[in-house]
Amino acid sequence: MTTVVGSPVPGTAVPMSEVPDPVFAQAMVGPGVAVEPGGGEQEAVAPIDGTVVTLHPHAFVVAGEDGRGVLVHLGIDTVKQKGEGFTLHVVKGETVRAGQPLIRWNPDAVRAAGYSPVVPVVALDAPAEGLSELLTGGAVAAGEQLFVWD
Repeated sequence: MTTVVGSPVPGTAVPMSEVPDPVFAQAMVGPGVAVEPGGGEQEAVAPIDGTVVTLHPHAFVVAGEDGRGVLVHLGIDTVKQKGEGFTLHVVKGETVRAGQPLIRWNPDAVRAAGYSPVVPVVALDAPAEGLSELLTGGAVAAGEQLFVWD
């Protein structure tokens, strides 16, 4: 089964190794691609069709029917913002479609608070060789393919 994982936010795709957090940069939770988001208020959208299995103001996991989970983390250390500046549009357990808005946030506000707004998009528990067609440079629109999980 192949899963196409879309970008949850508009911005510039960057290699996970460039994320300023060793847990993501060293792929400890799984491989993937990060997105340096554009500025201004925006919606973070579901990267795949599935169920919201984990939901925090700054992060979420959507699991597909095949059980594959995709983690989206809105910024680094943004848990310290205690939800300020993040608006949830869904609840844990909700079924979502790829491209559906899940959280409203503002990367500029994250930067102003002193945190990196980079958005790691992680294929949880996937082997690195299980991903292909990784977009690791250039502009990406919300919903546009970031990588394929084979």
